[in-house]
Amino acid sequence: MMQFIDLLFDKQFAVTALIAIATFATILTLTYPLLAGDKLGSRLKAVAMRREELRRMQREALAKKGQLRTNPVGFMKQTVEKLNLRNILESANTKEKLSRAGYRGQAAIYAFMFFRFVMPFLVFFAVTVYLFVLSDFSLPPFGKIAIAFGGAFAGFYLPDLYVQNIIDKRMNSIMKAFPDALDLMLICVESGMSVESSFNKVASEIGSQSVELAEEFALTTAELSYLPDRRQAYENLGKRCSHPGVRAVCTSLIQAERYGTPLGTALRVMALENREMRMMEAEKKAASLPAKLTVPMIVFFLPALFVVILGPASIKIMNL
Repeated sequence: MMQFIDLLFDKQFAVTALIAIATFATILTLTYPLLAGDKLGSRLKAVAMRREELRRMQREALAKKGQLRTNPVGFMKQTVEKLNLRNILESANTKEKLSRAGYRGQAAIYAFMFFRFVMPFLVFFAVTVYLFVLSDFSLPPFGKIAIAFGGAFAGFYLPDLYVQNIIDKRMNSIMKAFPDALDLMLICVESGMSVESSFNKVASEIGSQSVELAEEFALTTAELSYLPDRRQAYENLGKRCSHPGVRAVCTSLIQAERYGTPLGTALRVMALENREMRMMEAEKKAASLPAKLTVPMIVFFLPALFVVILGPASIKIMNL
């Protein structure tokens, strides 16, 4: 043990360890972009697949005069259908919520229903094993069972928390790039491009800043091409993004389609309003920083400050 402590305080070992850590961090920094992969390419490929799915569904709907849906296969689908979980666990806004998180199609709904059903049992089992086997808490068996049931109740909402976290990250990425996307769309519209071409061009240009927004614009382009009502495509964009700025832009696009109002002026005003909203959100976060930093300063900074200030004085008093 003493040899290990002496090794930790050895200058040569400390220098070698710092050099190794710096070398590892440098290698990780240089190779991380290569390991991350092409997220934009994969998202656009998924949107292209969605476009083909919309085309196929439109052809089948025209042929059979009915609305068809994809039927994903697998263990999750069989479990959900056998136990009739969609009628029991599915809420009214489940499909819309998954769409806002970027999960589309029936396969995502089946997976969400499956995990909403399975997670309470998994959490209950994990908490039970931890309380009765791994830990030695001095709790009565009834208390441990009550904690396990509480964990099962929390496990039911874990899929919702996961999806909501994905939605928040996705909406944050979209709204950071949305004003710039409106400026690009304004340039495209004023240059004489159509709305579909503008959405497609902006989707390819804005992908480096926000992959999620590029995906939404590309999907809107596909829906404008294959949905029978163009208004439905704009409304779907507003529902998926679920932000006042995006919904206002979608309303302006619908009015331009219906009444023939000039789109350039509306996009210019909307871009300015969304940029002001983004600035207000940044100012709001900056104003909340002092309150958020109070607890970390008390817990981490003040003890270290007291040690630095009172430490030498305490050592001198002890040596008297």
